[in-house]
Amino acid sequence: MPSSNNQPPPLTYRDAGVDIDAGDELVDRIKPLTASTRRPGADGAIGGFGGLFDLKAAGFDDPVLVSGTDGVGTKLMLAFATGRHETIGIDLVAMCVNDILAQGAEPLFFLDYFATGKLEPGTGAKVVEGIAAGCREAGCALVGGETAEMPGMYAAGHYDLAGFSVGAAERALLLPRTQDMKKGDVLLALPSSGPHANGYSLVRRIVERSGLAWDAPAPFAEDGASLGQALLTPTRIYVKAVLPLIRKSMIKGLAHITGGGLTENTPRMLPDNLIPRIDYAAWNLPPVFQWLQDVGGVEDAEMRRTFNCGVGMVLAVDPEQLVEVSMALVEAGEEPFVIGELGAA
Repeated sequence: MPSSNNQPPPLTYRDAGVDIDAGDELVDRIKPLTASTRRPGADGAIGGFGGLFDLKAAGFDDPVLVSGTDGVGTKLMLAFATGRHETIGIDLVAMCVNDILAQGAEPLFFLDYFATGKLEPGTGAKVVEGIAAGCREAGCALVGGETAEMPGMYAAGHYDLAGFSVGAAERALLLPRTQDMKKGDVLLALPSSGPHANGYSLVRRIVERSGLAWDAPAPFAEDGASLGQALLTPTRIYVKAVLPLIRKSMIKGLAHITGGGLTENTPRMLPDNLIPRIDYAAWNLPPVFQWLQDVGGVEDAEMRRTFNCGVGMVLAVDPEQLVEVSMALVEAGEEPFVIGELGAA
């Protein structure tokens, strides 16, 4: 038998590319971030096998749970290319909580999934900083998540990101209230902050066509931001402005304008007998979208089904309550504008 001196050295998980110590370091870094998102109903500490939430402590009487999951798509490629990871987590939270808000629900808690080939605790912490910031803005608790280090699955410096949120609504306040919708109801829009987290495969092709580098000044930005910085502007979160109106039964329906744009998302909140009549001349296309359209030669119909075109959320409102709803939104920091009305199908 061969001598034990000729045996190869024993292997460790680190030799296989997985650094448990790096994972532990990341957990230590994010503990104060998760603590900053605590709210009534969520008081557990990070590190358990599951996240707990107490609906009774959150003040619900007859709740219906509403869940949503999403990612941020190829907007991640901009984070990799620019080295900017601080706000991509806000996008992740926004894409989930805005969806469940559209069902009339209050976001209660959030979990994330962060997967990479080689864990860099500094990068991971920056991503979770954004997630925690988004949770604070949405009023939901970051109760847990999963960090996966999988050598060979991802290119160096790359990671994947997904999120999962659960909210609740009182049964009587669920949206859409299709039974109350009628011809002539007003479509009220809330502005987006840019492309949010949709259409970035096309965005990257347009940037490639422009010949501009990510660190070049953005042609459409007035604040001197670089192209990469401007296009990484995080998705807006509409929860705190809209939720009080939902609780007052002043909104009949909500459409979160994500993939599919205005063309495909607005009808999702409507009954079969009604259609949205959108007046695209009612607002000016924001500079970022005008630049994307001009450089890419993108036709109007393609713009409207790919991008949000400056509209992040559409509300269906009774015309008799339009002024009151608009004033409440303005007081909450929004700049609502009418983009159309409901018509007969």
